[in-house]
Amino acid sequence: MTLERLPQSMLSALDLLPDVSVPVTLFTRHSIREVVEGRGLVSADLPLTEQGRELALAWGEYLTTYTDRVIQQCISSPIQRCVDTAALMIQGADRISAAGHLHQIEIVRQGLLVEPGSFVVDATQARPYLRQQGAVGFINSFMQNALPGMKHPIRGVIDVLQLIYDRHPQQHRGLSLAVSHDTILAAILSLISGRRELSQDDWPQMMEGFFVWFEGEDSFMESRLKWIWRGEVHTLLIREFQQLQVG
Repeated sequence: MTLERLPQSMLSALDLLPDVSVPVTLFTRHSIREVVEGRGLVSADLPLTEQGRELALAWGEYLTTYTDRVIQQCISSPIQRCVDTAALMIQGADRISAAGHLHQIEIVRQGLLVEPGSFVVDATQARPYLRQQGAVGFINSFMQNALPGMKHPIRGVIDVLQLIYDRHPQQHRGLSLAVSHDTILAAILSLISGRRELSQDDWPQMMEGFFVWFEGEDSFMESRLKWIWRGEVHTLLIREFQQLQVG
């Protein structure tokens, strides 16, 4: 398998997953895309490289083999490199599926997994700040609720987590995929970890993500969020997090 380019945090996370009786979602950045120089929004047209396609295929196969979990549903940013990542991971998982039906899984395109959508409300207001500050600076300003044309940061994270909760698998050995972009993952991970500033070292690499599941009450707002990021398991009460929102 071609996993040399997979962030090593993803392999170490597999040993921290809960028992297969607990369904999980992998919320991940897309695989390796073509690289461009400059600041601001990356073109929606940038495709996966051949290495990126091979990596997504191999990761889907390994993930299913190692965890003995079955991909049951999938949501994705509408951007093609995210959709392609999801399709290739499902195809890789299908290589070792005795049932042979994973290729029939619908990849549901979700506007909350792209910008504008998750955090940006008015791109005309927000875009100049992204160009001026670059991605890391822009997300840091967003997390401090200091940008026009944006949701309150806690509200934005709650919206995305609610989507993940609603699409979370329910069955034994269940695994869902959610494929999105670096800015969205970076903001969510920082905010649910109680941080309001990040550095380039905190930035999710291509094909890096976090495993997430929910425990507790039978409602999103009363549930306990659990996630694995770079070798550590974390916990957050959704109700307490939601109460951090002001205004």
